[in-house]
Amino acid sequence: MKKILLLGSAALLLSVAASAQKTKVTIDTDSGRIVMMLYDGTPRHRDNMIKLAKQHFYDGLLWHRVIPGFVIQGGDPDSKNAPAGKALGNGDVGYKVPAEIVPQYFHKRGAVGMARDNNPEKASSGCQFYIVTGKVQTDADLTNAEKRIGRPVPADQRKVYKEIGGTPFLDANYTVFGEVLEGMDVVDKIAKMPRDGADRPKTDIHILKLRAKKKKRFLFF
Repeated sequence: MKKILLLGSAALLLSVAASAQKTKVTIDTDSGRIVMMLYDGTPRHRDNMIKLAKQHFYDGLLWHRVIPGFVIQGGDPDSKNAPAGKALGNGDVGYKVPAEIVPQYFHKRGAVGMARDNNPEKASSGCQFYIVTGKVQTDADLTNAEKRIGRPVPADQRKVYKEIGGTPFLDANYTVFGEVLEGMDVVDKIAKMPRDGADRPKTDIHILKLRAKKKKRFLFF
């Protein structure tokens, strides 16, 4: 996908899992603040975003692709100061990040994944990422997703998809390396912006600032 192509007990489990991670990312946008946690189980992707954040790489870039009920996507360096109507989604940093597709990290609502082209290794873009808005899934939806990805959706993940939603048909094909902790209302607002035929918002929505930091204190359960 290069133009690439939380409730009840499920939310509690997701919250506890997130608390064990060590890296928090704060994104200030024209529409408000989004706070994410990066997974330690995908260290190449985590460290790549930390590196780019230290370089202030994302500052001033656009959310250049927004699709309600699917994702918002940003991180294309060509989007900085891009004129209205310019096609975006192909900019990159000259390298890919090797795939880290971990079965326990899946495309639930709020998941953070890395975009990629159609390379057979499923290696990620060096900079473009997306946040899942997704839709609540039915059993029929999940059965169709299983056919598409070629494997079963585990029972615990089915429960999450049916309660809070997501995009299960992306599982096993794109690296999920984090999740949103705060600001899904901001993500939803961005996703619903009027857009052109290429899914670029008609009004530019900027990543004003993206910063990463390690947690200094940890909770143990």
